Amino acid sequence: MIKTALSMQARSRLGRWLVSGPPVLYLLIFFAAPALIMVLASFRTPGDFGGLAPLLENGKLDLNLESYARFFTESVYAQIFVKSVWYALLTTLFCLLLAYPLAALIARSGKKHRDLLLLLVILPFWSNFLIRIYAWMIILGPNAALARTVNGVLGWFGHEPVPLLFSSFAVLVCLVYVHLPFMVLPLYANLEKHDRALLDAAQDLGAGAWQRFWRITFPLSLPGVYAGAALVFIPALGIFAIPDILGGPEDSLIGNVIKQQFLETRDWPFGSVLSIVLTIAALVLAGTAAWVGRRSLGTPSSAEPARA
Repeated sequence: MIKTALSMQARSRLGRWLVSGPPVLYLLIFFAAPALIMVLASFRTPGDFGGLAPLLENGKLDLNLESYARFFTESVYAQIFVKSVWYALLTTLFCLLLAYPLAALIARSGKKHRDLLLLLVILPFWSNFLIRIYAWMIILGPNAALARTVNGVLGWFGHEPVPLLFSSFAVLVCLVYVHLPFMVLPLYANLEKHDRALLDAAQDLGAGAWQRFWRITFPLSLPGVYAGAALVFIPALGIFAIPDILGGPEDSLIGNVIKQQFLETRDWPFGSVLSIVLTIAALVLAGTAAWVGRRSLGTPSSAEPARA
């Protein structure tokens, strides 16, 4: 009996390793190892012609904190980082405002129309990311119908024409466009599971449409809101292709600066520092959002609709 129990435990342990081992190995090779290389590179010295200087210089390890000192002493990088956070927050807010009614519509639709609407939401993923960005250059171009209409309306009110392309407006519009499905899908997955009996009971008790939404639907949908916000905010914080293609000289974000340090300036240690700071900030913000989400979901006010 003891041998049989030990054998079953060994098989169970082996099964767990076979299931969890490949994903853990994948994370170690493609995430942990590159992150460790980035940390080590941040303490190195830039090479004379780019890259990294030799690790051993005159028999001594060439490790220093110059790149970190540069980041904390030159305020321009902190300003760019704050601007990146601001863009990511605006993108998350606009995605939430646009995605919530769309997700609610899909969740309340019949199965036939629901599948079609979900297909339309994920349809942009079937085309290349850069092709979709370049398409916005045509939509927002100076000779496009949208620019002519906007500038025509501004002309009626006596304002000068404004460029839609290569502006903060173009960057924000494309950021929202690209990340909108990442907000719609978690919200739909949450709203689709809501029990309609709660809304019917609230209506029988005299609650209006807005009361039913704010007291029942929205509190129950907070897990979807938090998941969608994380899926939108984190990639929007470090994106560089959209500001690079659609933005102007003043629209460079932290992702653009990191790309510049690695590919143009070739200051790999400082680029590593910026990448580490961005990664830490994203982890801190994601952890804070998760903590706030757990606390809000555990408060009596959020549990009140379920008791109703």
